[in-house]
Amino acid sequence: MNKVLIKNAKIVNEGTIFEGDVLIENDLIVEIAETISAKSSSCKIIDAEGNFLIPGAIDDQVHFREPGLTHKGDIESESKAAVAGGITSFIEQPNTVPNAVTQEILEEKYQIAASKSYANYSFMMGATNDNLDEVLKTNPRNVAGIKIFLGSSTGNMLVDNEEVLEKIFSSTPLLIAVHCEDETTIKNNLEKFKTEFGDDIPVTAHHLIRSEEACYLSSSKAIDLAKKTGARLHVFHLSTAKEMELFTNKIPLEEKKITAEVCIHHLWFTNDDYATKGNFIKWNPAVKTANDRKVLWEALNDGRIDVIATDHAPHTLEEKKQSYLKAPSGGPLVQHAVVAMFEAYHQGKISVEKIVEKMCHNPAKIFKIEKRGFIKEGYYADLVIVNSGLPWSVKKENILAKCGWSPFEGFTFKSRITHTFVNGELVYSPFKVKDIRAGKRLLFNR
Repeated sequence: MNKVLIKNAKIVNEGTIFEGDVLIENDLIVEIAETISAKSSSCKIIDAEGNFLIPGAIDDQVHFREPGLTHKGDIESESKAAVAGGITSFIEQPNTVPNAVTQEILEEKYQIAASKSYANYSFMMGATNDNLDEVLKTNPRNVAGIKIFLGSSTGNMLVDNEEVLEKIFSSTPLLIAVHCEDETTIKNNLEKFKTEFGDDIPVTAHHLIRSEEACYLSSSKAIDLAKKTGARLHVFHLSTAKEMELFTNKIPLEEKKITAEVCIHHLWFTNDDYATKGNFIKWNPAVKTANDRKVLWEALNDGRIDVIATDHAPHTLEEKKQSYLKAPSGGPLVQHAVVAMFEAYHQGKISVEKIVEKMCHNPAKIFKIEKRGFIKEGYYADLVIVNSGLPWSVKKENILAKCGWSPFEGFTFKSRITHTFVNGELVYSPFKVKDIRAGKRLLFNR
């Protein structure tokens, strides 16, 4: 039997921080108390030394690039980066190659993860204009949900047929997650900039091409459709102040039929950073203005935004160094997401309790993930120790994402992950990922 006793921790759970110990047996938390004594010599003791003990973060939106795009990243490399960053569970998106738009292709991804993943995993089923029958076969017990791209993506994944959209929204009991950017608006904006700049459009125009209007038009349309059909809608990576008008904090999360997510990069960067970061902060939706960032923070803290995620989407350095029009959108973030939010805690922007709510508790609640996202007896021992006073700098040599770069390169964080447990296994310590692929398939209470 695997027994681990974590002593002297500041345990963060459900809006409180209390000092205590946590006992793990095999893959479960079996006891939480002010003081626990080791009852056998075989029990491994880890002294948390007064540092924060939080539930493992659940990242509800990543692109780990396997199959088909493994020169950018793969499930092994990116899940390693995730556990080093305190993310113990991830939900991966369907725009791999081939796109996960049939049950057979979807299941193949699960089989890959079963042998390669260091973190717990689930994969979204992808919707297209013509795969409704496949979408409706999705098992709600062991698949996170349905993903719909309402803005262009890899392969045949733009769903722009209104009739099909309404059928999907009205037919599935599963959570529907959406990428909202209006394709027509983006194309029209792009043509204007091409007229002015030809093929030499500066990256500083990215947020004007993939504009506030493009985001708002698409988000408001998806929300209207969800209200009309009663669908369970989750809106990914919101990026504008205007979109915050579409969401409410007037009802508890458990009663919400429409929920919202924001990503690390939209909370961290602004369009002013394009001048120095260039394509390395080119994401879709685009990083917007300082005012957008300010309002996103307000909405995150007041409950209109429910989840913090990464949209981790690595590309090679060579791909990112191309001209604006050729460089793909996306970047690696899982290794630095939790410490980036602790940086915001140091800056007084968010409490540690709120970080845990938005990165651990709420993803578990929204997706109805079984026995994860909380520090509770009987729950899986996905746990992370964070030292909030241990500075470290992001350098090429300590980046674990396969692409080998980070938008945070050169930045010194005040906080550091010291230990990560996945299903009771200590997979990360000290500052190294151990060769233990402890990840399990996520299951859902529905």
